[in-house]
This record gives sequence, structure tokens and C-alpha cells, in this order.
Amino acid sequence: MKKRLSLFLCIAGIFSLILTGCGENNPNHENEVQTPLSVISNDDNEADETTAAFSDLPNDDENKQTAPANIELPESSTFSVHFIDVGQADAALVECDGHYMLIDGGNREDSDIIYTVLKNAGVTKLDIVAGTHGDEDHIGGIPGAFSYAAADLTLCSVTDYDSKAFQSFHKYANEKGGGITVPSAGEQYALGSAAVTVLGVNGGSNANDTSIVLKIQYGETSFLFTGDAEEEAEKAILRSGADLSATVLKVGHHGSRTSTGYQFLREIMPAYAVISVGKGNSYGHPADDTLSRLRDADVTIYRTDLHGDIVFTSDGKTVAVTTDKSQPTPAPTPQSTSKPASEPTQQPASEPASQPTPEPTPQPEPTPQPQPEPAIEPAPEPAPQPVQAPLPSSGGACWKSATGKKYHSINNCGNMNPNKATQITVEQAISMGLEACSKCW
Repeated sequence: MKKRLSLFLCIAGIFSLILTGCGENNPNHENEVQTPLSVISNDDNEADETTAAFSDLPNDDENKQTAPANIELPESSTFSVHFIDVGQADAALVECDGHYMLIDGGNREDSDIIYTVLKNAGVTKLDIVAGTHGDEDHIGGIPGAFSYAAADLTLCSVTDYDSKAFQSFHKYANEKGGGITVPSAGEQYALGSAAVTVLGVNGGSNANDTSIVLKIQYGETSFLFTGDAEEEAEKAILRSGADLSATVLKVGHHGSRTSTGYQFLREIMPAYAVISVGKGNSYGHPADDTLSRLRDADVTIYRTDLHGDIVFTSDGKTVAVTTDKSQPTPAPTPQSTSKPASEPTQQPASEPASQPTPEPTPQPEPTPQPQPEPAIEPAPEPAPQPVQAPLPSSGGACWKSATGKKYHSINNCGNMNPNKATQITVEQAISMGLEACSKCW
């Protein structure tokens, strides 16, 4: 009996060892680390300077979170990100399948720009408004959005901030945005067929490091928005193990040298980077160090100070880029509008030509000399001149220059740049404290 028992225990032990061995070789073992897409290398054996610059950095993949499986997109699905040129500030409008999200809104004086962008895009409702943090150059112009469209959800890293700009933002968010919600890292929101994920918030002690950092996934393409996050916040996100890989990076803090560190950038490995920055700003943004790091990573850089508005569109697999720099082509449109203006002058000229026909006999006598007089009749048509100066006290449309303090009846008055002029109502202009231009009104 004892022999049989010992034989049974021996067989059971061997059997358990076999099972254990099989478990260690199981490819679906729950502790297996998946290699992130951002660090998968090509089969090239040549090591260039870029690889060297990034390979020396420590790599902590133990806590790495992989992105969720991509959802199949509807055939009619659309997606775009419009990085708005608001100078030394941040603003971007995201659209997916007719759903909209505004990420930051520039300074207070950019309210009219945000208003116009929403109006031109036909945005009557925003699903989400995100003020990444309390600084004016990110939330100052959001009231302009709320003055045109309401929002289902308003996000910000704080609910209180000592500035008039934030007080205005807070007021409008309560009235038309459902109040301010402070999100937590890991929270996710739907935007049409796209997924918006909060990767970090309040990751440091200074205002910049409180920035909401979020990623928008659309098919196989993704966009990372970093607000003004600096080194402390970047390290906090790296420690969390969040999947940072992205097709397009909105560079942190306008390209400051204290943002977009090598290790943070290595985890993103974007194909494109957008720097929202003002021309000739006093901060020296973007910093040479940051530009150098982006070049080392072989990233194509777009800047609002050089390219104006920057628009990315995605089909879920690839992205395409258009900028204001390519907009001189539509410039011929005013020329086409001038053609019909010349056509009416030719039409009245043809009318008198038909009038002499009923008087064939006196052809030499009446000559075209008396007939030009009716041709002069279109001259009174300069009556449109008063149309340029209706001088309404309220309502009606007018133009505001990018930096001026007056409103105009035309978009090219004096030294105004018509491409930068913003169309608003007279009532809005008066509420903004603008005065009517004495030249064109």
C-alpha cells in the first residue's frame, strides 16, 4: 500500500512539473510585457545620430500601458484638428463626425478670433471645452466660444485662479458649459468616432505643470496635446506608464526649453509637431534646444508664427496638412468677383447699341455721341459707395483688425491686413470698447 502511495505521489509531482513548464512558455502569460509601437525599430542595421540620441535614455517598460484596439471607423467618418493662430497662446478646434472639441482659446483679445472660427465652421454646439490650465493665454479667449456656442462639458485643471481672465472663463463655463470639471488621469470621453483620453493633470507644483495632457485617438492616428506641461509633469506621466505614442504632437509650453524632454519625446516619437507661438515673442520661444531635440527625432515641425493656421485631417490611417501659407491660391477669388463688376458696365453699353437700330436713317446724325449719355447712366451706380458706410449704431457687420482698437466698414482700410481682419457685429465691437473708424464710416 505504501509503495502504491509513493508511486502515485511521484507521478503527481512529475505531472505538476510538466504543467508548470507549459505555463512559463504560454505566450499569453499575463505578466508578459508588450513592446510599445513607438519603440519598434526598422530592420536597418545602420545606427544614425538620432538613434544614438534616444538609445542612451533609460527605458521603463514594466508599467507600460498599451493603447486600446482601434475601432473600425464608419465610411462617412471625418476628423480634423485646426490649430488656430492666436500668437503667443494656444487654441485648437477638433472635429470628428460633426462633433466638436475646443482645446484652449488664446488670450482675452483672441475672443473674437475664436468666435469667428466657430461661426465659419458652423459650430452651434461644442461637446467638450478644455482649458488645459488657468493661464490667460489658454483660457482668456474661451468666453468668445461660449458667446457663440454652448458646451456639454467644460474641463480645466483648476476651478479657481487669481485673474480676471479666469473669472470670466469661470462665469461663462457656469452659464453655458455646465460648470468646470477637473478630470482625473485615465478618464476617457467620446468625440464621434474618436476617443479622448486624459493622460495627466496637476502633475506638478507650478501652474504650467498643472496642465491637462490629453490624447485623441482616431483610427490608427493620434494627437497629443500637452498644454504648458514641463519637466515635472512629463516625468509624472512617464511614471504612470501611459501610452504616449502619437502621430502629431502639440509641443508643450510654446516650445520652451523646459518642455519636451528627450525621454518624453522618445515615448511619443511623432511624425509631426506643432508649436503655437507668437512671432518675435519676448520669451525666445521656441527654444533652440527644443527645436534640436525635435530635429534629432526626425520630426516635421509646423509653427503658427511661420505657417499661420495649421489644419490636420485624418482618414484614420494617414494625416494630411494644410496651412495659411498655401492660401495665396484662393487669392484669385476677389479677381473673379471683380469680373462680374466689369460685366454690368459692358451690358449697358450694349443696350444703347440696340437703340440706334430702330433709327437706321439718321445713323450719321445721331451718331453714338448722344447715346453715350445713357451709357453714362450706370455712372450713378456708384451709389454702392454709401453701402460701404451705412454707419449702423448697433447690429450689422463690421471688421476688426488683428491689433487695432477701432472697427471698420471694410476689411482693408488703411494699413489693415485683410487676411487677418475679423468680421464681427457692430454690437460686439461696441461691447468690446472699439470705436468706429472715421476714415471708412
